[in-house]
Amino acid sequence: MRQLVETPRFRRMFRKHVRRDPALRVRIEQTLHLMSEDAFAPSLATHKLSGDLFGLLACSCGYDCRIISTIEVDDVAQQEVVLLLSIGTHEEVY
Repeated sequence: MRQLVETPRFRRMFRKHVRRDPALRVRIEQTLHLMSEDAFAPSLATHKLSGDLFGLLACSCGYDCRIISTIEVDDVAQQEVVLLLSIGTHEEVY
């Protein structure tokens, strides 16, 4: 199980999207829980990005909701963590 680490940008975008669509909160929280268990679960459709976002990962948390993340190694705990970078619609995050 990987720990999830939210960036300030992710928190800000999360609040923005939940304010716009309160029902989205449940889907996002379910997606985050699944990401902590297995970031590459088939239902997440996790894929590597290219271009300006090369090296990052994107996964789906609904029809038009994407989470941009990366997997890093925490030097102190010596374990992998999922760094949550951004969340939004396809056009907002890409």
